[in-house]
Amino acid sequence: MSEFRLPTRRRIYLMRHGDVTYFDDSGRAIDPDTVPLNETGQAQASAAGHAFAQQGVRFDRVIVSGLRRTVETAQRVLAATGQKIALEEQPAWQEIRGGRLADIAPAEVEDAFLRAFDGVVPEDTRFLGGESIGELLDRVLPALAALRADTSWDTALLVLHGGVNRAILSHAITAGARTFFGHLAQTTGCINALDVGAAPHDWVVRTLNYAPPTPLHRDVRNTTMEMLYAQYLRYRPQR
Repeated sequence: MSEFRLPTRRRIYLMRHGDVTYFDDSGRAIDPDTVPLNETGQAQASAAGHAFAQQGVRFDRVIVSGLRRTVETAQRVLAATGQKIALEEQPAWQEIRGGRLADIAPAEVEDAFLRAFDGVVPEDTRFLGGESIGELLDRVLPALAALRADTSWDTALLVLHGGVNRAILSHAITAGARTFFGHLAQTTGCINALDVGAAPHDWVVRTLNYAPPTPLHRDVRNTTMEMLYAQYLRYRPQR
C-alpha cells in the first residue's frame, strides 16, 4: 500500500480594485492611472476587508499594480483586517492599455468596446486599439511564475484589474495554459481564491468573482465593457 501525502498548496487571494468614476461631471475623461476610488469603491474595498477579517485571513504579501485605485483598495482591506503590511508594486500587472479612441474609425468603435473581452479572445485582439491580449499575457504570466517561484509566502493578496485578473484566472482554470477567457466577470471589489501547488499545472480554483456587498450580483446583468461603452456614448464629443 502506497503512502499518500496530501499535497501542500499556497493561497492567492486575487481582487479587482473597487469602483471608480472614469468621467467627471462635465463629461471629461479622468486619467485612468490616477483616478481614485469613488464612494461605492471605498465601500466595496472595506467590505472585502471585513470579509477577510471575519474569516481570520492573514496575508504574508500584499501586491498591487501601483495604480492609485489598486493602492487605495489594498489600504482599505488592510485597515479593515488590522494588518500593517507594506504594499509591493508590480508594474507588470497594470491594466491592459487602450489606445486613443480618437484613432479608432467611428464604424469600429462599438466592436472595439464590446468585442475586446468577448468569449475566448485571440491573442492578436487589441484592447481599444492599444495593447494586444498576447502582449498582456507576455507581461502578466512571467510575473505570476516569479510569484510562485518565491516560496517565502503562504498567503498572498493581489489587488489588480479586470483584464489582468482574467489573464491570471484563465491561466489557472486551464491548469497553466496560455489563454484568455474574456467572459469571466470581475465585479469591482471582487475576491477570487486560487490555490497553487509545486507543479506548474497545479492550480485549484476555489472562488470566482465573490463580491461581499452583493454576493449574488442580483442587479447586474451587463458587462464592464458594455457599461463603459454606454458612458462613452453619453460623453463622446458630438461630430
